[in-house]
Amino acid sequence: MHRRHLLNLVLASAAFALPFSASATQIRNARLWRSDDKLRLVFDLSGPVQYKTFSLSAPERLIIDLNGASLSGDFSQLALGNTVIRSIRSGHFGHGDTRIVLDLSGPIQLDSFLLPPQDGQGHRLVLDLKTVTPLQITTAPASTIDKAHPKRDIIVVVDPGHGGKDPGAVGAKGEREKDVVLSIAQLLAKRLKREKGFDVKLVRNDDFFVPLRKRVEIARKHNADMFISVHADAAPRLTASGASVYCLSEGGATSATARFMAQRENGADLLGATSMLNLKDKDPMLAGVILDMSMNATIAASLQLGSTVLGSLAGITTLHQKRVEQAGFAVLKSPDVPSILVETGFISNVRDSQRLVTARHQQAVADGLFEGLQRYFQKNPPGNSYIAWQQEQKKAQA
Repeated sequence: MHRRHLLNLVLASAAFALPFSASATQIRNARLWRSDDKLRLVFDLSGPVQYKTFSLSAPERLIIDLNGASLSGDFSQLALGNTVIRSIRSGHFGHGDTRIVLDLSGPIQLDSFLLPPQDGQGHRLVLDLKTVTPLQITTAPASTIDKAHPKRDIIVVVDPGHGGKDPGAVGAKGEREKDVVLSIAQLLAKRLKREKGFDVKLVRNDDFFVPLRKRVEIARKHNADMFISVHADAAPRLTASGASVYCLSEGGATSATARFMAQRENGADLLGATSMLNLKDKDPMLAGVILDMSMNATIAASLQLGSTVLGSLAGITTLHQKRVEQAGFAVLKSPDVPSILVETGFISNVRDSQRLVTARHQQAVADGLFEGLQRYFQKNPPGNSYIAWQQEQKKAQA
């Protein structure tokens, strides 16, 4: 069943990978209406679009960035009186993108999703805004919320790289990779735990060593829907900087840097010699991997996941590579769990290192990783998950 799910995931991935039309998608119109508990804002589109949202405070704002889209409609006809939206602004953003800003009178809880053409209507971006108070935000603990829905949580296994006797890369001022990535992984885990429909497991929640093979086993033991290994490595060149995302490769590495990173990370397992030597003799880390149909499906899903996460990180930090790289990372070789390795920056680079050790940047990176994971699963929810069930309910109501 799991393999069948992966094959379905590949087909879904292929659908989302189709290129957009050469002409930009038009934002043709906006519609607004109220219900008892929410305000729904719908943008009518001429075609498919990729988007992301984020909130800002002091004053409260909701930002919607639509990639490859241009505005042809007018928001002036919207009746914003007695709503949480005070005004709507828009403008060009990036290369051919559009940014829409909602000025809000207070904090909101956002639920957003895309709808394909149906029932005589075209593509639509739907935003459900629910006014909340600080009291509402904190009343229901995550454990209570998780038990309320009838479908299962999406399980994410977060792996802080290195640990214990393996410090990972060390910066010029003694900054240790194992400490930086543990902090980021813990922040990501906290964010996932707060999100309805997700459950998270940490490979390590303290400073101890875990062999690479054990990390893969932990992901499979928990029946993970995805595995993300967090790193902040050193590079051959001290000038190398920025974040990057890696997936497993069926063949060789896609670049010299990818090959270097894989060799470095795989070499960390030599520190666990007593527990690993016998396994290494029986099953070499790379040469012994048999990539059957299930593995091919997993790699395809991992590439799409990695691309989504990389896109989210682009708004937070510089990128070392603008595409997902591939190499023979031992920690990514689970045959049935989509897996990515994220280099949040190079601790060997002075500027990267200075940022990576700050709490503010660690939180921003964790938020970016969460946004990428959330966007991926909104597009590819496991069929028996709460998010899949939730999307079915929304489509029925739209």
